[in-house]
Amino acid sequence: MLLKPGKLDPQLLRELLDSNIIHDERVVLRPAVGRDVCAIKMGGSYLVAKTDPVTFATDRIGWYVVHVNANDVATAGARPKWFLLTALLPERHTDEALVRRIYDDVRSALASIGCELVGGHTEITIGLDRPVLVGQMLGEVRAARLVDARNVRPGDRILLTKGVPIEGTALMALECADRLRSAFPEAAIEQARAFLDTPGISILPEAAAACEAGEVHAMHDPTEGGVATGLWELGEAADCGMVVQEDRIPIVEPGGAFCRHFGLDPLGTISSGSLLICAPPGDAESIARTIEARGILCEDIGEMRPRSDGAWLVRKGTKVPLRPFVQDELTRILS
Repeated sequence: MLLKPGKLDPQLLRELLDSNIIHDERVVLRPAVGRDVCAIKMGGSYLVAKTDPVTFATDRIGWYVVHVNANDVATAGARPKWFLLTALLPERHTDEALVRRIYDDVRSALASIGCELVGGHTEITIGLDRPVLVGQMLGEVRAARLVDARNVRPGDRILLTKGVPIEGTALMALECADRLRSAFPEAAIEQARAFLDTPGISILPEAAAACEAGEVHAMHDPTEGGVATGLWELGEAADCGMVVQEDRIPIVEPGGAFCRHFGLDPLGTISSGSLLICAPPGDAESIARTIEARGILCEDIGEMRPRSDGAWLVRKGTKVPLRPFVQDELTRILS
């Protein structure tokens, strides 16, 4: 049976990762469902590493690949510093202008976060119909400041910044503009295109602010599969259950309207630009205030619970199981 586009089934992924044996004791954050980075002890600090591709076609693909990798490194409390890029370019659609545009976007994104391109690989690849970029981001953090979801405890509050689906809104405007024009004014489509920059898909400012403002037990950026999948992954990494209030999850506009137009669930739509934060109740309020003082919305959307309680979404007063979206909602209109 052929597998569908999107993330692997969590059970299959768990089996694959559980069979992986790492003998080097310096690797303190190891591959696991819901964990996006590894951390390797280097003296008094940790090297934090991440790799992630960008496969949705977009004019800003170079900008995306930097930020989605930097975001994950930042969720471990680390500062992104060194970036490697693998660029696989389609054989019948690649010219010099495309290559230059991609690299200009990469350099611009790296400059915006104080990071450097230090290596990689570029080729024109047989069989592709669009560019595929794979980034590898390296960062570092002092040992005492590493954010590890295994520190999450029942009772921790769950915070969400900005709202959802920021990245999905931009992608719909960039890739489906002609289909949106029948129902939306051009100004709304242009506003959505600008979501890459405002409110932006980088979560580095709020991640840094959270770590400065109080004790942070976990951070996670909801990407493919949206905030519902991000919450589920957070629970897996923390080995906890949770109760999340759906009506507290901010839906950004015009993203919510775009999702309704296409029949998509915004909670399952790719959501880079938002950050999930778990913190003790005594610190969560000060973290939220600090983030909002920087002009970034931060909402308390729920509570972590014991694993045995399960993961639940409260929808219109009724608890329903919180389940991941194995296939991102956006693939239904981009396939």
